[in-house]
Amino acid sequence: MRFSVIIPARLASTRLPNKPLADIGGQPMVVRVAQRAGLSGARQVLVATDHPDIAAACRQAGVAVQMTRADHLSGTDRIAEAAQAIGLADDEVVVNVQGDEPLLDPRLIDATAALVGAGVDMATAAHPLHDMADVLNPNVVKVVLDRQSRALYFSRAPIPWHRDGYARSTTDFPAAHVVLRHIGLYAFSHRFLRAYPAMTPSPLEQVEALEQLRVLWHGHPIAVHVTETAPQAGVDTAEDLERVRRALAEEGGNA
Repeated sequence: MRFSVIIPARLASTRLPNKPLADIGGQPMVVRVAQRAGLSGARQVLVATDHPDIAAACRQAGVAVQMTRADHLSGTDRIAEAAQAIGLADDEVVVNVQGDEPLLDPRLIDATAALVGAGVDMATAAHPLHDMADVLNPNVVKVVLDRQSRALYFSRAPIPWHRDGYARSTTDFPAAHVVLRHIGLYAFSHRFLRAYPAMTPSPLEQVEALEQLRVLWHGHPIAVHVTETAPQAGVDTAEDLERVRRALAEEGGNA
């Protein structure tokens, strides 16, 4: 299947200043992300940014870049502008890879992109949680699925709530009970991505602070690829950056 990866990147970051340009083995992080995404089956990888410093770093490394407006409220809005600017066909799939995921498994990109089609215009990914602390952590987003592996709901709360099992214990999962953590990787048809910025924000989205709830609230299905392997964490802090530097050094510096 044909799909493109677009990586939204803006320079502003509250916890790690100038995060997209942070050096990882001699290359800016956003370049490392693009290189990793290039190992997937994508026909092209593009960085969408509003900052000339990010654009210059990408061009110097041979990474395609598209300048976008500075007033976008979300990465989805930014990649929607970029996808339209490069003239993608309506039925082409666009994968939104976050610009702070230099260790993302390219196979996860392929598997998520493959779910778009046959009446499904959006897909994402998830993996099982095995630690009750993660289940109860509001910073870990959970998702519940229907029998077709489509999202029923996303929440920061521990869902599904096993009434009897959790009443007995807060440290062990009940038998046959699976809690899925949502992975922030998204694939869209370009047709749907172009329509997304016009969708009104939903009350659920505003309460949970989860943008993907807008899609469900408007009645659009989201297919979910479930992987048994938890992906490597992205970069939010200086400690995360050091962890990623060590991991890529162990790989020989190849993103």
